[in-house]
Amino acid sequence: MAFEVEKQKISASQLMQAIADGEEIKLSLCTVTGVLDINRFLEPEEKFDTSNLDIRRDGDCTRLTLPQYIVFDRCTFEDNVVFSGPWSQPESISVEFKVNVIFNRSIFRGQSRFRNAVFRGDAGFDGCAFDGVATFRKAVFHAEAKFRTAAFNGYCLLGESIYHGPANFTNTHFVRGANLSDVVFLGPTNFAGVYSSSRSVPEHSNICFARGKYGDDESFWRFVKQSASDAGYYQMAGESFYRERCARLRQKFLGDNFDSLGWKDKALRVVGGVRLLPEVAFGKWLFGYGERPIRILTFSLLIILICGLIFSADGALSLHGQPQGGSFLQGLYFSTITFTTLGYGDLYPTADTIYRQVAMIEAVSGALLVALFVVAMAKRFSRS
Repeated sequence: MAFEVEKQKISASQLMQAIADGEEIKLSLCTVTGVLDINRFLEPEEKFDTSNLDIRRDGDCTRLTLPQYIVFDRCTFEDNVVFSGPWSQPESISVEFKVNVIFNRSIFRGQSRFRNAVFRGDAGFDGCAFDGVATFRKAVFHAEAKFRTAAFNGYCLLGESIYHGPANFTNTHFVRGANLSDVVFLGPTNFAGVYSSSRSVPEHSNICFARGKYGDDESFWRFVKQSASDAGYYQMAGESFYRERCARLRQKFLGDNFDSLGWKDKALRVVGGVRLLPEVAFGKWLFGYGERPIRILTFSLLIILICGLIFSADGALSLHGQPQGGSFLQGLYFSTITFTTLGYGDLYPTADTIYRQVAMIEAVSGALLVALFVVAMAKRFSRS
């Protein structure tokens, strides 16, 4: 039996009794009046018939299981929608949705609270507008979580939630910001087109992308980069840019469908990744995509020291045509002026020796590394 209504005004109490009776909920273009609060089932004065509800006590937490399909299509909730414990005891109730629950293109005028909720089926919030605070803190999504084109006009709390399946936030709008601290994404993730119009940078400490090796986190770091840049947090924007480029590199190396390939195709994909070695060596490890200038300095000093040791060998350098005895300070001096392409001319590699080739390589390396360092520093300071 289904509780199926279209284009009508429904009271929250009427809807909650249908939920308690285990009926499938199918509402389309309806307006729900009053507070839709799952806590009312546990209040004796409410007089709900909860004999068909699966309510269990687990320590200090009450677990309530809803086995039916729940579909709200383009509905408007005029007051709070609460599928969690009260603010004073947020851990006291956990609601488990056994199958799909859909709120597509619905409008939440009040608070939307799904803290500690467990979604066994798909959780559909595509196109929803959350006018008040929306919390999915510590929620667990076992199937697909859909928040495409959703608008969180109030603050959005997603901290410590777990996504076992795909998580799709494409074109989602966080007006007042979001908290994604300690969120775990175990499946494919998409934050393409996500933005924050209030210049609020999302909290994202300890966020985890289990598929990070496939570059799934690229769109998320692009979102953080843009938000941080708009808010004037240029160091955070630079760090997010570095993570975005690293994710993009991993995505180009393995691709989106690597898990579904056979072992031969996987081997071919890995072998084909050899073409990315220059980007890995110079773009990521050495240059750090412009965000790690200290690496360039460290590598430059290493080259100067190694070449200085080579030039400190007996007879490696000549002065006025006479080979000089071995001296580390003299070799380091020559290595430094060669690396920086100063070339005073007082010392030079002895003719017909390998030291000339070493000097050539060091001079070219020095010119390139100095140029890279200048570019990296200019890139960092140009943001501000």
